[in-house]
Amino acid sequence: MTPREIIAEAWAITTREVTIRRWSFTSSFFETLLNLKLLVYQIYFAYEYFGRGGEVGFFDIEIYIYHSMPFWAFLAIITFFIALVVIELFMPHLCLGAIIGLAAKSHRKEDMRGGLVLALYNFLPIFAIHEFLMLSGLSTLITASSLILRYIDPALKLPSIYFAIGLFLVANTLKFLFSFAEEGVVIRKQGIFTAIGRSFKLIVSHLGHVVFLIILLLVISLRILINTLMVLLIPGIVIGIGLLLTLFLSTGISYTIAGIVGVILIFIASYFFAYLHAFKQTVWTLTYLELSSQKDLDVIETA
Repeated sequence: MTPREIIAEAWAITTREVTIRRWSFTSSFFETLLNLKLLVYQIYFAYEYFGRGGEVGFFDIEIYIYHSMPFWAFLAIITFFIALVVIELFMPHLCLGAIIGLAAKSHRKEDMRGGLVLALYNFLPIFAIHEFLMLSGLSTLITASSLILRYIDPALKLPSIYFAIGLFLVANTLKFLFSFAEEGVVIRKQGIFTAIGRSFKLIVSHLGHVVFLIILLLVISLRILINTLMVLLIPGIVIGIGLLLTLFLSTGISYTIAGIVGVILIFIASYFFAYLHAFKQTVWTLTYLELSSQKDLDVIETA
């Protein structure tokens, strides 16, 4: 298959298979929720540190909640928050195994069942692979930089941030080279290091093919994201007006309304991100199937 054929087939699978989109929606929802929480935390810390020039404690928000409500309510909120963070950390890894396996099944015209089995069976190796790349996320870099600015000795702040950025670049380079590792785990049932090594070999052997696919993906993804932003613009304006009206209501009601609106927005965004996530992952799955079926470049046939 040519890159264009892979793109076309991946989009057809994405729009055709509701099961894949459901897993993608679940992954996108929890991933978006986690990133938004991290962003809100860092915005608060940045405001306190730069805007007000005050000392920022690591548990300032939790302490504020503790002093603002009864202990049972505080305990319930913290317990729910911790449970939610655990789910947000694990759920995307669970969903990825199902998405890859179901995309491969759809491509091969197999029965679209077994998503939960694929998710559970491949969770640990996929989680381990992603832990190697935990510093590749932008939210992780922002969080690390925030911690450095708040708690590291002033003389070491700038070198530490440069070091964090360096680790971020290295992690993203490895992430590119590990692009097919999850597919190797799910489709070929390879071990973690075997899948990583095989991914590295496929990327290097077919670099031109992969880079061309990445360029196509970027162009298509930008178009999808622009469409998504346009769809979210009108609800955003409505929500902005609604939040202005909360100035006339009590703090509790205002926070409740803002929270409900935020969850609704996350659901809407996750719906569109589900298409993008499913499409992107299906492209990589089909590319892996295509490239792994070809002869290895380092294999020399002997007479």
